[in-house]
Amino acid sequence: MLDLNGKNAFVTGIANNRSIAWGIAQQLHNAGANLGVNFLPDEKGRYEKKVRDLVEPLEPSIIMPCDVRNDAQIEAIADAIAKQWGRLDILIHCLAFANKEDLSGEFSQTSREGFSLALDISTYSLNRLTAAWKHLMTDGGSIVTLSYLGGVKVIPNYNVMGVAKAALEMSVRYLAAELGPQTIRVNAISAGPIRTLASSAVGGIMDMIHHVEKVAPLRRTVTQEEVGKAAAFLCSDLASGITGQVLYVDAGYEIMGM
Repeated sequence: MLDLNGKNAFVTGIANNRSIAWGIAQQLHNAGANLGVNFLPDEKGRYEKKVRDLVEPLEPSIIMPCDVRNDAQIEAIADAIAKQWGRLDILIHCLAFANKEDLSGEFSQTSREGFSLALDISTYSLNRLTAAWKHLMTDGGSIVTLSYLGGVKVIPNYNVMGVAKAALEMSVRYLAAELGPQTIRVNAISAGPIRTLASSAVGGIMDMIHHVEKVAPLRRTVTQEEVGKAAAFLCSDLASGITGQVLYVDAGYEIMGM
């Protein structure tokens, strides 16, 4: 049976009850993990209140601000984990962002600033969090990030985010090779299109979802809960021999040619 009792898991990227990160956090909690979460800091504290209210039933023992472009906030969470938990077993990386104007129209028109921003938040953040927190995984561990098919195939309007996801998937392989000797596993889940706050910025997202519902072998797309269950599996001892992989949780859409 899938059992995460006694495991400490930090989940990044929860924004609201549609977030894939929220689906993952629920499944980790159901499996017995002790949770920590972050919220994106803003001047009025709106994100903090929304996240705190949402995750209250999961009783996370750490709730802290973290903008992944702020090294001080990343280090502050590392200090809190060391002080309150002593070690980290699971890191869930559900972070992606690109300017809305870079998620439609011509890819060649992506601005230099927009390209750098998307790669910084969506890709480099995995490296940065891993570098800052890997020393806390003293008993091995599991790192799971979220990708999408647009990182390996052209998806209309996905544009710069496709490049970011391609780099993210390659980062998974390099990190898996680096951290394997410490018994730290690194994997990605490539989820089918789901209506979330982040995905709503992609032009034509509902057309993408409806297309998958027509073409995928299961004739539907997937849910946050299903992605959460796959993540919990990858974080458990049931997946102890799996690292450096991209697991498709997309109702089978990836296998189709037409």
